[in-house]
Amino acid sequence: MKKSIILIVFILVSGFGFAQGIRVNTYAGYVFPDSFDNYYSANSYVQGQIQDGFRWGVGLEYAVPGNRAIELQYKRQDTTAPTTYRDPNIGSGGLNTSNFEVGINWIMLNFTNYIPVNETVEPFVGGGLGMGIFDVRNPDTGNANNGTKFAWNIRGGSNLWVSENVALRIQASLFSAVQSVGGGLFFGTGGASAGVATYSTMFQFGFDGGLVFRLPGK
Repeated sequence: MKKSIILIVFILVSGFGFAQGIRVNTYAGYVFPDSFDNYYSANSYVQGQIQDGFRWGVGLEYAVPGNRAIELQYKRQDTTAPTTYRDPNIGSGGLNTSNFEVGINWIMLNFTNYIPVNETVEPFVGGGLGMGIFDVRNPDTGNANNGTKFAWNIRGGSNLWVSENVALRIQASLFSAVQSVGGGLFFGTGGASAGVATYSTMFQFGFDGGLVFRLPGK
């Protein structure tokens, strides 16, 4: 996955490296917790919470006419998910608890509309489409699982330019992984080959801060 990200960034830099309007956006912020649950029956269900925590990221942005921009963005969060799940086929009495280790990766193509107020303040709104890649590990059994899902996001905030080519970026964003029309997150409770799995609606709301670097071009 990391090699694919590097390749995409390299292609974009090669294609736009000598053009005006290239920005590198950095992100660091806080993500709120989000609960999930899925009930198959009274004897087979999953419920838990993806914990809050730190999320970082980077984006490569290219300006297009009309105060708009296209950005290739990567974000990463490492967290845990305390989960209770019941399955008559596994565990003692079918009731199990575990604090899953979760790695959440977002690879998004964002579209942003800037609304410049003056040379310093540059508010924006936008959204994007892409994919969420989820790595889940059960520390009690050592089993691991992963899933890749279609994802979307919306965001709004402002750039505050402190110099010609450097700005402070503040924003709020909402990310969601979509399994179908209703949306969902793959969460394997028993590992790669055992236990129940759930498709549960997931929404991650967070606040980000970071720096924007405007690259000079011809």
